[in-house]
Amino acid sequence: MRTTNDDAAPRVSFVWNLPNILTLARVALVPVFIVLLVQQTMAARLWAFGVFVLASLTDRYDGHLARKYNKVTAFGTLADTIADKFLTGAAFILLSWLDAIPWWVTIVILVREVGITLLKLLMVSHEVISASAGGRLKMVLQIAGICVLLVPWADLVGARIGDWIVLLGQIVIYLALVLTVLTGIDYLVKARRTTRGIRD
Repeated sequence: MRTTNDDAAPRVSFVWNLPNILTLARVALVPVFIVLLVQQTMAARLWAFGVFVLASLTDRYDGHLARKYNKVTAFGTLADTIADKFLTGAAFILLSWLDAIPWWVTIVILVREVGITLLKLLMVSHEVISASAGGRLKMVLQIAGICVLLVPWADLVGARIGDWIVLLGQIVIYLALVLTVLTGIDYLVKARRTTRGIRD
């Protein structure tokens, strides 16, 4: 029989360290990114691209620093996931609004991301489920596709070449969509195994 108690459950409390500050900075950059992108000018879109890249880099380095200096916390693991969803979710919604991504793609991705994030919040008293290799690859593809689609290529290199670059970005997004669904199923399976183990 497997049992759990409150002492064994991970405690999610904020700790002032550089990785967690970088995670919060990523959340703070989301409104800046939104304000820039809705202006729909070439300059604003390029600035929005820059802000998105900067925010994505904080995602790269908060995890790296946390692991390197043994600063991994339950709060950091959970907050990192939520910050990612805010950033990419805003990007997907605005890119669909700009007709760069079909709305159904954005809806499927957002339903998966919000659903799995809520699942992680429900599971946090038992176990903090870290991102799998597939989940990390999914995130890389999402960010890569978004970065390509944020740039106003038609204004920079002309409509003919720009359309091909946009198509490439859309293909990357569709690949990310497939991984998004598959990793979502994987998380559901892990959560089911965890809860079944607790009941047993």
